[in-house]
Amino acid sequence: MVTASLNSTNSAAVTPRLSLQCEPIAADSTTIRSLDWERSRFDIEFGLRNGTTYNAFLVRGERTALIDTSHAKFRDTWVPLLQEQIDPKAIDHLIVSHTEPDHSGLIGDLIDLNPEIEIVGSKVAIQFLKDQVHRPFKSRAVKTGDELDLGTSADSGVQHRFEFISAPNLHWPDTIFSFDHGSGILYTCDAFGLHYCSDELFDTDPGAIAPDFRFYYDCLMGPNARSVLQALKRMDALPEINTVAVGHGPLLRQHLSHWLNDYREWSSQRSKGDSYAAVCYLSQYGFSDRLSQAIAHGIGKADAQVQLVDLRATDPQELTALVGEAKAVVVPTWPTEPDGELQASIGTLLAALQPKQLVGVYDAFGGNDEPIDAVAEQLRNQGLKPAFEPLRIRQLPQGGDYQRCEESGTDLGQILTRKKSIEALRSIDANLDKALGRLTGGLYIVTASQGEGDARRSGAMVASWVAQASFRPPGLSVAVAKDRAIEALMQVGDSFVINVLRQDRYKPLMQHFLKRFPPGADRFEGVNVLHGAAEGGPVLTDALAYLSCRVEQRMEGPDHWIIYALVEQGNVADIDGRTAVHHRKTGNHY
Repeated sequence: MVTASLNSTNSAAVTPRLSLQCEPIAADSTTIRSLDWERSRFDIEFGLRNGTTYNAFLVRGERTALIDTSHAKFRDTWVPLLQEQIDPKAIDHLIVSHTEPDHSGLIGDLIDLNPEIEIVGSKVAIQFLKDQVHRPFKSRAVKTGDELDLGTSADSGVQHRFEFISAPNLHWPDTIFSFDHGSGILYTCDAFGLHYCSDELFDTDPGAIAPDFRFYYDCLMGPNARSVLQALKRMDALPEINTVAVGHGPLLRQHLSHWLNDYREWSSQRSKGDSYAAVCYLSQYGFSDRLSQAIAHGIGKADAQVQLVDLRATDPQELTALVGEAKAVVVPTWPTEPDGELQASIGTLLAALQPKQLVGVYDAFGGNDEPIDAVAEQLRNQGLKPAFEPLRIRQLPQGGDYQRCEESGTDLGQILTRKKSIEALRSIDANLDKALGRLTGGLYIVTASQGEGDARRSGAMVASWVAQASFRPPGLSVAVAKDRAIEALMQVGDSFVINVLRQDRYKPLMQHFLKRFPPGADRFEGVNVLHGAAEGGPVLTDALAYLSCRVEQRMEGPDHWIIYALVEQGNVADIDGRTAVHHRKTGNHY
């Protein structure tokens, strides 16, 4: 193993901020992993608890291929490490899995070192790269079924023949998978990955990485569940896959079937039924892709189906079908002077909209957008109903903007699943319903906040499903509905506060936090709180007691997450006060 640290430190106990790892993974196949130990935010501004990695791969036959590069922040050490492994001029092909900057940030450097290198990628990826690297390069566009034969390695006798699979929307429109028939390794870039920084090269400890694997899926892959199933179907046609070499996190080998089955099961659940929302975006324009992901993630939290649609890369026939068959459509603002192809796509979009559809609009924040009110007015004139208030982005998008987008998506998702929710309420046996309703619990307000200033995200909810779960260490469990906004702030490693309500003065607080808040609204406006009194969230001054907790585990139920958290701090305002108790009458809703 070759390792390199980019940031020296005076203390051996301090983890380096950036480092590199170079190891063989199969015959003639090596990975160069860029370890970003302290990265805390990614893509749709979801928090990273364990940093991340950016994985590249070098495969040598008679010819040599490099699969992806790295983030530009690693330029000063990644390029020299590559040069230690091989003369860049000896690399014949660069396979670009997709063009997101964390994987393509050093492509320009590689072209400068080897102008004759051939870049292999999807047609869309090649188009994106022309605008990204600003220098000429040789290229080959590939699609599902196309092959690249590197020939037979003189060292191992293995023939390395790549077969490509188009995997659009996982999670960019230009994604391809590359399967090496010689090694049995499938290179998937973002798909099946996870943001988890560790020296462990493979998935040796599934329990340690499972929460981050699921969190990554929910945020990035879940909104494209239909595309995930299509990719899995194409993977099933390949010979036996023994390793999935991902672009982020440890490579999947020792528990591969487990991870693939998870993707299949989760995506099948998300794709049930024909009612879905189509969330459109413009790849590589402003913040359209990230904002659309936040909206789509919110829709999925309400157990509604969602499909992300790139207006640049989706062909007209597919665009017409995806938009026309959707129950709701969300569109971004677009450039005031779109190019010819984009103008045609916008025309196709507008023509495909149906009178009974719900339609939402969000600012792409591309710097030259058509005014959002003009777009909204155009849609209203077509007789379409608004799905939510236009999402105006007045500054570089921050945590609060992404939270507002996510919550707007959740509100839309709840509208789409309202009929199903009512049917579920009616399906339970009446006697069972009444019996469940006799279970009692205390009354609590759960609060959470992360970040500062414009980047701050916060949430609160009324809870009664709270119970002590362990003595040593002290721990508790709390059930959080999947469509609660605060759920995004209660991931493994996050902190939150349980405010215990008191029997003699709980009603004002309960009434305040039970009301429906508009997306992005400050839940604590008009409420007396103590900021900074506890780790994780505000303490309510009228609460009987508070407990500051850190999420240790999450267990998934059909419609709730069961959160197990360690209690790290607490205090009681009135030692003689009594906890408010909640008596329900029914067991099938709050």
